[in-house]
Amino acid sequence: MRTKSLLCLAAVLAVCLTLVSGGMTQARAGEPYNLGAALAITGTGALYCQDGVDAIKLAVEEINAKGGFLGQHPIKLYIRDTHTKPDSAVRATRDLILRDKVRTVLGTYSSACAVAIKPVCLEYKVLHIPAISNSEGITLTNFSPYTYQVVPNSYMQAKAVVLGVAALAKKKGWKTFATIASDYEWGRSTQQNTVALLKQLAPDLKLIKEFWPPLGETQFTSYITAIMAQKPDFVIGSIASKDNVAWMKQAKAYGFFKKIPYPGSLISVTELILQAKTLDRGLVGLCRAPFFAHMDVPMMANFVKAFKKKYNRYPSDWAVMEYDAVYGLKQGIEKAKSIDSAKVKDALKGATIDTTRGKLYFRDIDNQLSCSSYLGVVADDPQYPFPIYHDLVEVKGPDSWRPEKEIIAARAAEKKK
Repeated sequence: MRTKSLLCLAAVLAVCLTLVSGGMTQARAGEPYNLGAALAITGTGALYCQDGVDAIKLAVEEINAKGGFLGQHPIKLYIRDTHTKPDSAVRATRDLILRDKVRTVLGTYSSACAVAIKPVCLEYKVLHIPAISNSEGITLTNFSPYTYQVVPNSYMQAKAVVLGVAALAKKKGWKTFATIASDYEWGRSTQQNTVALLKQLAPDLKLIKEFWPPLGETQFTSYITAIMAQKPDFVIGSIASKDNVAWMKQAKAYGFFKKIPYPGSLISVTELILQAKTLDRGLVGLCRAPFFAHMDVPMMANFVKAFKKKYNRYPSDWAVMEYDAVYGLKQGIEKAKSIDSAKVKDALKGATIDTTRGKLYFRDIDNQLSCSSYLGVVADDPQYPFPIYHDLVEVKGPDSWRPEKEIIAARAAEKKK
């Protein structure tokens, strides 16, 4: 009798261990899917993240209207503020996982935050989709099979910029350049990749000065005057969100863009909308996911219509990518036929998914989506109450991402440290 009791107890314990493996319970029909978002509700990243939050909410509403994931798991959304600080992002992520029992964490603004929360998600076997942050370091080294990237990374964007700038430099006879980049993970990664790639593709160009304003900088006068004193043939910038708005407004006041070419720097849809009246036309800018580039894709057309109806504005790059993150997760769950994160992680490996930007796939080696970068000339357009990009060039993901042999080499070097 005692043997039978012990066997029963062992069976119960085995079931319990199975249920809690990975910090998650196995799904039951009708069980909600707890979805987390760790975003900068406050801090320098708030400008971009509000659009991201709104897009996530829209996607959740749409999916829940059809019963949730797999038609039987309604989504419960939990949003935490990272304050655009890595330590705060880690605390927010742990709260999402341990208190709110989320199975996926979306985010993040500031690549430093994304890099910081990646090992936390790996520790608890929770999916991690950093749909705004794009430092290559998120997927290049310290690789996590639970992290999937739906934004062109900093290497891909740098490669796209360099291809365009190298052609312009040859045409214009440019010889020297300077860089200005926010002094944190994304700014450093983007600037370093840009400089290295320019050295490869346009070795005659000379970098004469680097400028590194801190993240959250609001006063750029000293940087503007110092750059102008250097008299470079052109300048490449890696500044984003509120910092970028302040930089461009102050630089314009000095006539910076009329005196010094500023090609291929980040001018997202957010800047196009917010600076519609003041942004210099003719600038050659870079963005990550402009809605107007893919209005021929039904998913994008429907998204723009729904977003405008709900929020009375056009979606930014950040909204597009967070929306794609939610729907990419949905397709991973459908392929896995389960909401179990380990199974979804495996289902997304190498998967092709439908996005607002068309059909794209995750590369096996780094879980990087084959998404494009976009370059164009800022110009007015009768279809919109703000400038968009004319002469738009789409640089496809597979044409711009780092070769796999270099990723293998970087990871091998990492192991030797």
